[in-house]
Amino acid sequence: MNKKLLAAISVIVVIIIVIGVLAAVQSTQKPQAEKKRLLRIGFSWPTYIDPAVGSDYSSSTAFTNLYDPLIFPGEKGVPKPWVAESWETSPDGLTWRLHIKQGIKFHSGDELKAEDVVFSFQRLLTIGKGYAYLFTPYIDSVTAVDDYTVKVTLKKPYGPFVAAMMRVYVLDKDVVMQHIKKPGPYGDNGDYGTDWLLTHDAGSGPYKVKEVVLEDHVYMTRFKDYWGPMTENAADEIHMLSLAQPATEKTLLTQKQLEISSQWLPEETIDALAKENYLKVAAFPGGDEFYIMMHTKKPPLDDIHVRKAIAYAVDYDTIVDQIFPGNPIAKGPVPSYLPGADPNLPTYYRDLDKAMEELQKSKYWPDIKNNPNKYAIDFHWIAEVPAEEKVAIMVAQNLQEIGLKVNVVKVPWLSVVEEMANISTSPHMVSVFVSAHYAEAGSLLESRYHSKSADTWEQNEWLLNETIDQMIEDALSTIDTNERYQEYAEIQRAIMELCPSIFLFDHMLKVVHQDYVKLPQDEGYYTGVMGYDFDGRLIEVLSTT
Repeated sequence: MNKKLLAAISVIVVIIIVIGVLAAVQSTQKPQAEKKRLLRIGFSWPTYIDPAVGSDYSSSTAFTNLYDPLIFPGEKGVPKPWVAESWETSPDGLTWRLHIKQGIKFHSGDELKAEDVVFSFQRLLTIGKGYAYLFTPYIDSVTAVDDYTVKVTLKKPYGPFVAAMMRVYVLDKDVVMQHIKKPGPYGDNGDYGTDWLLTHDAGSGPYKVKEVVLEDHVYMTRFKDYWGPMTENAADEIHMLSLAQPATEKTLLTQKQLEISSQWLPEETIDALAKENYLKVAAFPGGDEFYIMMHTKKPPLDDIHVRKAIAYAVDYDTIVDQIFPGNPIAKGPVPSYLPGADPNLPTYYRDLDKAMEELQKSKYWPDIKNNPNKYAIDFHWIAEVPAEEKVAIMVAQNLQEIGLKVNVVKVPWLSVVEEMANISTSPHMVSVFVSAHYAEAGSLLESRYHSKSADTWEQNEWLLNETIDQMIEDALSTIDTNERYQEYAEIQRAIMELCPSIFLFDHMLKVVHQDYVKLPQDEGYYTGVMGYDFDGRLIEVLSTT
């Protein structure tokens, strides 16, 4: 064998050995995980992802990302076509025809059609929870004319019907019906899929459920066949996390394990985080107002003069300047920027002389002064929002100046919701942020002060006032927008006179976020409609994990 042949054989042997070694190394190495654009957001809990059940902030955020509504809120809440790409109504406002956009795919792969819209309306009305109250008094029937046309017949005109359809989220009828449990409370429909929809979705939204742990998190993954517009670099996954704990959120933000904080960080925590050059603070109108709700049926707050005394004793300026800076003092029962808000209402302000004058007019005077323990007022504040404790303590100090005793009580949000569901367990006073469900004053007037919402977390006042109820119903049935707004103004004046609440401030929602997250709110965009603030269609994540 000559030297050249030996050399060639040697080279071949070396190559074979190298290939073998590389193959062995590769076989022992784990494949690298695919990098994702991850959007992790903090929320207070619980979160119910079934659109016929939930109605609070985190639940509504989940709906926005998992489902498509019939109508979508654009900038400043202006309604724009969505699943319903166009519509017509009869001159009397009682008959509506909704034309459904063709080609929308559910997460199941099936096409969204008129029968799914009909099913979603009927399911919402039958279950009667969540946003059902917006439609229950008005809907007479909903039928499919053909695959892409829905006919809605109303019992009476509903002025903001188009805007209210922001709260009709369309579910995949076939998927829901495949997962009903029988027997159940809804006859042939069993449980209407409510158990399955606690941890699954039946939507067509930009994201679909990946995993839900009821007391901890909701993980969503991007739906690749989504029909609608998505911003460049939208998140591959959204993780909604049960946080609302300042120390935990601060740590996660600084370790870049949280992209967007909850909206409940104390001001001092926000200020500390804002000093980090990789974090930003976004502040924008959330469509909500911060109220101290007063139980108008529980002594001594059943006396209007006691309520007015409290309203004149509160130190509004200090609360806004020191505890919640950057939030304008409220001008009435609804945020001043909400369409239909009256900017010229008579308001309450700190005046201890006026407060004492009102207190002396009450049926409890002078016993309420001589025996303050007998008339002690329980003030419940939300445990997940630490700044509320400062408000509660300040109000207690303010009322002590006019001789009233206040017991400040820390209560978890879920317990507050439970106690507010019953007139006998609702506290004297509770501080709550409440948002508009669509961009009109009528949304808040209805959810806050109509008798049908008295047993919900949105109304601790238990106003139960037939005159106010009728005024609200008449306004909502007014088709002409200007006339409807004038009626809203009359309602707001009547509520101010009854003084069922302390109107503290219009809420500028503040969150801290990583600089690699681009929020439309950073550029001044907002909807003012609860749940649409963190819409995965609009948020860019400029880094992978």
